Amino acid sequence: MSDIQKQTDAPENKMGVMPVPKLLITMSLPMMLSMLVQALYNIVDSMFVAKLSEDALTAVSLAFPVQTLMIAISGGTGVGINALLSRNLGEKDFEGADRAATNGLFLAIVSCIVFAAAGFFGSRLFFTLQTDNPVIINYGTQYLRIITVLSAGIFLQITFERLMQSTGKTFYNMVTQGTGAIINIILDPIMIFGLFGFPRLEVAGAAVATVTGQVIAVLMSVYFNRTKNKEIHVDFRGFRPHKKTIAIIYKVGIPSIIMQSIGSVMTFGFNKILLMFSSTAAAVFGVYFKLQSFIFMPIFGLNNGMIPIIAYNYGARRQRRITQAIKMSVAIAMSIMAAGCIVFLACPSFLLSALFSASENMLSIGVPALRIISLHFVLAGYSIIISSTFQALGNGVYSLIVSAARQLFVILPVAYISAKIFGLSAVWWSFPIAELVSVLLCTLLFIRIYRQKIKML
Repeated sequence: MSDIQKQTDAPENKMGVMPVPKLLITMSLPMMLSMLVQALYNIVDSMFVAKLSEDALTAVSLAFPVQTLMIAISGGTGVGINALLSRNLGEKDFEGADRAATNGLFLAIVSCIVFAAAGFFGSRLFFTLQTDNPVIINYGTQYLRIITVLSAGIFLQITFERLMQSTGKTFYNMVTQGTGAIINIILDPIMIFGLFGFPRLEVAGAAVATVTGQVIAVLMSVYFNRTKNKEIHVDFRGFRPHKKTIAIIYKVGIPSIIMQSIGSVMTFGFNKILLMFSSTAAAVFGVYFKLQSFIFMPIFGLNNGMIPIIAYNYGARRQRRITQAIKMSVAIAMSIMAAGCIVFLACPSFLLSALFSASENMLSIGVPALRIISLHFVLAGYSIIISSTFQALGNGVYSLIVSAARQLFVILPVAYISAKIFGLSAVWWSFPIAELVSVLLCTLLFIRIYRQKIKML
């Protein structure tokens, strides 16, 4: 049978035929649930570390930009893999889909080798650039070395999950992410405090628990891809990197990597501004990121389900399904964000005290901080979905423009000027101000891409 005949006879993927509302929920709900579990173990991680000391919590918070960078590179590359795979499948180019998957895994392996070397040799320097507190430096160096040297877990986990996601089999991602997160949650107190005969590892124990959960999730992802993901075949026998495929992956992926890496730069810079006041202020910022992940993670799960739907139907030239998916995603995202905003406004003291054993000093800084920052949540839901639409349509540069404008050209300058003129309490207003700029840019760029790509289908 010829390749053309195979493509003609191949059954239509559900992303091209299932009603969009049902498809979006089916694709996104498992991802949203698994992301919620991920957010839970992020918070549990910091909850147990906070019981050691505020310095331990600050050390983990200051390591966050490097973890964000790893997620940026693995997730951004995954966006490129996902968009190319979904488009190939929409066009019935199954050989191209297999090639994209294999080269994507190769890129993940290269990335984890680079981070392992950088983390082993550079972790202590990273912390000495931020603080001269020896306790924070020692705790942070231990934590960061383990996270980076064993980074194969996070890189391979995200890549294998993107392969499942591109074919619509997101349920299995919920299983792998959920299992990894639960294992992390169980191991956290055991490793940190030395329970059941295990040595007391303190902050290093939190890192060991994290990478253990990630490695187990990778093993499960490999199994599910081999047994359940029949539309994609990964084979490294005789493998050589395919330059054209890698170039296409990074055409979409690099803007996404840079966009997410900008978040890492912003976090590092914001921590430096907060450390002008106290290490407690930096700890509050770290706690905010843990708490807001409960609100933002479901949105990321939603857009992870939306991206392959838009990419597939763009490849299949189905305009109506694309616009349906965008409108429904925006509505869901803004609703979730509104609920999150209400929680942050209503009970910040409870969140800080009950979950992170906050001192009076931390409460005095953290309560107004959480309330002010949460004012941008609803607008952020809109911006995230529209930026993800740019990526799905192959215009990752638009997402990069929005992210750079928001996080580098607005948040950091506004935060620094506010810190110098008005003090710590004014620094937090940089987030709502930056989100207004983000919404304006997203809207203008979406109008442009709609006229150029969607309207013409």
